[in-house]
Amino acid sequence: MPKILAKDMCVKLSGRRIFGSETILSNVNFEIKDGDRLALIGPNGAGKSTLMQTLAGILEPSSGMLEIEGEINALFNVGLGTRKESTGRRNMLLRNMVQGRSYKEVKDKLPEMIDFADIGEYIDRPMEIYSQGMAMRCVFAAATAFDPDILLMDEWLGAGDAGFREKSAKRMEELVEKSGMLVLATHHQRLSRDMCNLGLYLKKGNVAFFGDVGEAWDRYIEEGLRKED
Repeated sequence: MPKILAKDMCVKLSGRRIFGSETILSNVNFEIKDGDRLALIGPNGAGKSTLMQTLAGILEPSSGMLEIEGEINALFNVGLGTRKESTGRRNMLLRNMVQGRSYKEVKDKLPEMIDFADIGEYIDRPMEIYSQGMAMRCVFAAATAFDPDILLMDEWLGAGDAGFREKSAKRMEELVEKSGMLVLATHHQRLSRDMCNLGLYLKKGNVAFFGDVGEAWDRYIEEGLRKED
């Protein structure tokens, strides 16, 4: 059964723009289980993206514990790992094999991915010549080909033409229904209230509230109103 458990988790980052290291997430504690739908909310810079990248395995906790059970599909950066010099077909294969799928398993799914992307003969041409819309179609088709235990999702689905947005939105709804758990980083209150049962309100890298999604939003909005007074 899928599960995510974070206990006293901290994430520190360092780089050329940071002198030494900077703590982005501090003492993060929460647990979600099979069937839970978690909305990550908070202002820009609160640590939502860092938490998503940590859950996806792109970043590692600096201290504390993060325990994840189940297969993860991260849809907040569908183009991550794309090789522009390779064809769309090959990128579909590589993306899913990197996720741990066997060559045969992915190859059997290829016709479905190619049909969904619907970019014609360009599927066998290098992605470096693709338009942004064509690239989005290709990587989205590959990223959503399999049903995950845990779905990590960000609000990036505005790309592409109207027809593709409608088709991708329908597939996302199906994925959410089939996945064991959902973690959604969002600024949209109505979307998360309708889709999620739990909310994690992050503020300056700390958990300001974890619990019912409605109460999480109430806390967030109340604090925002107090700042405006």
